[in-house]
Amino acid sequence: MATVTGKWTLVHKTQSLQRSSQTLSTLNNRALIFGGELIPRQPRDNDVYILNLSPPWKQPGYKASLQSYRDGPSTIPEYAGDIPSARVGTASTVVAGKIYYFSGRGGVDMAPVDEKGQLWQFCFSDAHGVGWHLIAPADASQPVPEPRSYHCMTSDGTANLYVHAGCPTSGRLSDLWSFNVNDRQWTRLASAPSAPRGGTSMTYHAGKLYRMGGFDGKHEIGGEIDIYDIASDTWSTHTFTSDGVNGPGARSVATLLAMTIDGKASLITAFGESDPSVLGHAGAGNMLPDSWVCDIETKAWRRVEVEEGEKVPRSRGWFAADVVTFEDKQGIIVQGGLAEDNERLDDAWVLSF
Repeated sequence: MATVTGKWTLVHKTQSLQRSSQTLSTLNNRALIFGGELIPRQPRDNDVYILNLSPPWKQPGYKASLQSYRDGPSTIPEYAGDIPSARVGTASTVVAGKIYYFSGRGGVDMAPVDEKGQLWQFCFSDAHGVGWHLIAPADASQPVPEPRSYHCMTSDGTANLYVHAGCPTSGRLSDLWSFNVNDRQWTRLASAPSAPRGGTSMTYHAGKLYRMGGFDGKHEIGGEIDIYDIASDTWSTHTFTSDGVNGPGARSVATLLAMTIDGKASLITAFGESDPSVLGHAGAGNMLPDSWVCDIETKAWRRVEVEEGEKVPRSRGWFAADVVTFEDKQGIIVQGGLAEDNERLDDAWVLSF
């Protein structure tokens, strides 16, 4: 089994971050956490928690500072009063230094939050102020994505974000949509192959979207990476051995992120649920402890190993993660999630190489 050596560092642990089914996006060295639940089917809050991951985060005893943006009006007058409702199973991505969120579930009945194709934008910068903006499509008569939860989002970083799959009021989806943040227009793209699913993961690299994993209502999905070519609006599929030895096992509610490792463009997947709970959303299934790196060019997988005696995060699913960059090297930050004993986790870890 091919391996790559990584190091996990606990960067924060606090009760206010205890949650699952939340989302996390990074801006520079900040990780912004939104949404999630502490009690099944009950959204915890609509605060934004901001972890400041400043150096020297690798030193023993380091703890990232934490601040929160609580339920209050935007600091930008024209958007005063615009605040998203508390929700779980939402998704987020960063475009041009701003974070965008789409839909999710809200309330005990867990119905999808229907905002008629609008997105929430969160700004956290000197140039744009701090606060929420509600972004509406330019033409309300045009089609928009169905409201959903446990979907995934990614972006090209500059102008376009992508929304895929997830769970509407009933069933699961396989659709793919793009939204251009400059002209505020939704475009429906080619639907993905294979089964409709929730809890899948998707990332962007060099004009392509990479999708992996998910739950189709009966089984966790594994053994394939679906690749969407943006220029041609077409999908292809790369298959691999999904046995936990030569490649990662089937999983959902995990993560898939594009990053550079040892100078090579790579995909990384971590943790996730390998078998669902018989209690459905009220319980926890079998959670995976592993992380894997895939070379985008060769499609070869390597399992992430740590030095003997090093601390590692607990197995989990339903967590939040994103890429973080320190000193020109990339890693990932993983926050919260659901443990196998059905406990919501309150920690944040960075995996570096």
